Amino acid sequence: MNASHTVILAFDFGLKRIGCAVGNDLSKSARPLTIIRAEANDKRFAEIGKLIGEWQPAKLVVGLPSYPDGTEHEMTRRCRRFANQLHGRFALDTILVDERYTSSVLNFKRGEADDAHAAALILQQYFDESIHN
Repeated sequence: MNASHTVILAFDFGLKRIGCAVGNDLSKSARPLTIIRAEANDKRFAEIGKLIGEWQPAKLVVGLPSYPDGTEHEMTRRCRRFANQLHGRFALDTILVDERYTSSVLNFKRGEADDAHAAALILQQYFDESIHN
């Protein structure tokens, strides 16, 4: 694999499910990957470990929710904790991406099938922002 071709995994963290997406910084495009349906932390991280083993990402992206004005709430804190745990367990750069606007892009009742799409939107937002920085 070309060293300039960096795979990135993204996560839309939820209490019941975690949406996962994959992309790379060469094409700057993201696609839905899978949904982890485990509520126990050890099972969640075992599934994430399998994805990391399969995809060999250079970094991880986690959506960071907040109120429209940017104020944090309980899920903001949980997502920060999740990102810290990912970094601690897998020793990969873990980047938080403001996901306030991804929900409005989906703009429909969130269901299970949407979790992986939300992760893809979060990752796409990361790519879009990195182009401009």
